[in-house]
Amino acid sequence: MARLALFFGEFMAVREIKASDITDTVRMLCIEANTDLGDDVIQAFEKGLKQEESPTGKAIFTALLENAKIARDEKVPMCQDTGFAVVFVEMGQEVVISGGSMDDAINEGVRHGYKEGFLRKSICDPFTRKNTKDNTPAVIITDIVEGDKFKITIAPKGGGSENMSRVTMLTPSGGKEAVVDFIVQRRQEAGSNPCPPVIVGACIGGTPEKAAILAKKALLRKIGEPNPDPELAGMEKELLLKINNLGMGPQGLGGRVFAMAVHLIKHPCHIASLPLAVNICCHASRHKEGEF
Repeated sequence: MARLALFFGEFMAVREIKASDITDTVRMLCIEANTDLGDDVIQAFEKGLKQEESPTGKAIFTALLENAKIARDEKVPMCQDTGFAVVFVEMGQEVVISGGSMDDAINEGVRHGYKEGFLRKSICDPFTRKNTKDNTPAVIITDIVEGDKFKITIAPKGGGSENMSRVTMLTPSGGKEAVVDFIVQRRQEAGSNPCPPVIVGACIGGTPEKAAILAKKALLRKIGEPNPDPELAGMEKELLLKINNLGMGPQGLGGRVFAMAVHLIKHPCHIASLPLAVNICCHASRHKEGEF
């Protein structure tokens, strides 16, 4: 629905989106993200099965493909850890939300989605460990963009892989070599904890908090989709080769495919610093999007 708003004495068309519609969309996406792996992930499993040399590794990829099929066909979670609800929003500056706040609408959608989808509620107080019992509050990351677009991406993030993520401040003189060394070392130290084969997301630059967000956002890129930055594309290939040459393989039980992809983002930083954030995602790279 469009309506007119008065800005500085001039009328401007704006698009109205109901909070209830946002809630319904988030509810649906929470269930879909946890039960229906993207085609890019399935194709990465199939590629891994062909590349893997270890019999154990091949058996793991076969099991992952079967598990994904069962989850999709029977509408059940592909993993018992149905994750922290991470929500990326791209909201056009010409959009207005009616009937409630955006954050409240998103959290209500998470609440209903995790209940109706029989998804595990994992969110608790950091000290008492008392569960909130509805998987809220969600982590909501909002970008304001031009136009009247409104896009939501739900990316449930499991605790095992999230625990392996790190933010560090490198010495600027370390350059690319220091970045590559840290990412490979972090992946080696993480071992089997994030349920490999994994996707490694990383952001070079920005500030610590900006890098952490962009590293997580890097995971949303489809596996196999080339990085538009040639420099980063080359680094991704180098990193993937070095990580897989560690020989730790699927589930850390030995083999060739320890990671399915490395996704890098670069952001300008201060002359005195070189932030680096690494966010590791388990083999169940779950994310679904909806657009109004």
